[in-house]
Amino acid sequence: MSQIIKKIILLIILLGLAGGAFYYYKKRTTLQPEQLYRLQEITQGDVAQSVSANGTLNPVTLISVGAQVSGRVSKLYVDFNDHVEKGQILLELDDALFTSQIAQSEGNVRNMQASVELAQANEARIRSLFAQEYVSKQELDQAVQALKSARAQLDTAHGQLRRDKTNQSYSVIRSPVSGVVVDRVVDVGQTVAASFQTPTLIKIAQDLSKMQIDSSFAEADIGKIKVGQKAKFSVDAFQNRNFDGLVKQLRLNPTITTNVVTYDVVISVDNPEQILLPGMTAYVNIMVAKHDNVLLAPNAALRFRPKQDESQTAKATLTEGPSQSQRGGKKKAGQEDLSSGKVYVIRDGKLSPIRVSVGISDGRFTEITSDDLKINDKVIVGENQANSEAPSSSTMRFRMF
Repeated sequence: MSQIIKKIILLIILLGLAGGAFYYYKKRTTLQPEQLYRLQEITQGDVAQSVSANGTLNPVTLISVGAQVSGRVSKLYVDFNDHVEKGQILLELDDALFTSQIAQSEGNVRNMQASVELAQANEARIRSLFAQEYVSKQELDQAVQALKSARAQLDTAHGQLRRDKTNQSYSVIRSPVSGVVVDRVVDVGQTVAASFQTPTLIKIAQDLSKMQIDSSFAEADIGKIKVGQKAKFSVDAFQNRNFDGLVKQLRLNPTITTNVVTYDVVISVDNPEQILLPGMTAYVNIMVAKHDNVLLAPNAALRFRPKQDESQTAKATLTEGPSQSQRGGKKKAGQEDLSSGKVYVIRDGKLSPIRVSVGISDGRFTEITSDDLKINDKVIVGENQANSEAPSSSTMRFRMF
């Protein structure tokens, strides 16, 4: 029995030593709240809110030069990137067919002219005979009518001749404006068919020093955009450089793709160096609001929620069922909305939630208003990684054997 008693006493001593060691270890390793969470200060400064979208750079005026007549391209005078002046010849179509039509029309004109001269002589002769009462009034009227018909046919022949000459002039394609050739879709020897619609042969940008961006903004952002607002954009060709623009137009025609509604916003751009080229993709940012000298909180602080708060929220959601918005009902008075938020601070060694009014945000910081916060106050932006990975001391248990 004495051996058993000794073993029990030894076991009790060992358990006491283990308990004391555990108590000492727990006391030494218990972290303060300031060590459990990552903190960041409330600052004061300026904040600007912007909306962004992608767009395409285009010339303000892009002229598509076409052909009104069909024919084979016989001469081509311009190429890509050539500067042209208004009225300058761009290309010529083969005019052999038009030349032959003009010759035929000129022959018709001469034939009709001869018919008019014959009808005039016949009308004069019949009128003289009628004065001498050798012919009837009906024969005189027929002679007058024949003269009028011959003159009408002569006018028709003249009109046909003018039309053929006009078609021949259309075989010479001239530039309607001064500018730069940005596209050419024909070559010498190619046949142009203008039977059903005017084909596009050459595209001319009138002035590349003035360009515009056609960008698509979501309907959620379009209400914040106004004509005259400043815009900044970048292009892949000059990644380390920002360019300035100005909102010129909000087009009312929406574009609907898979139930997503977007609106075309036109932004005017000065391009004095002409380094911005048509077709470049522009990444546009439009500043829609700016507030100066306001309290700023990190966005991470507004997103942070303690685990206990998250679990309680989840339980409340399961207990209460779907939210008012999910049920399709209207928001009740006093219900939390997007204009308010909550941040957490450490006071008296404990986490304390503080309700704040939320203003505009630049993606990193958000404007806040609160009577309980001031500059340099520290708010929680997340948990320390070491703490989040370590097992919780409250869950540690000893198993007695």
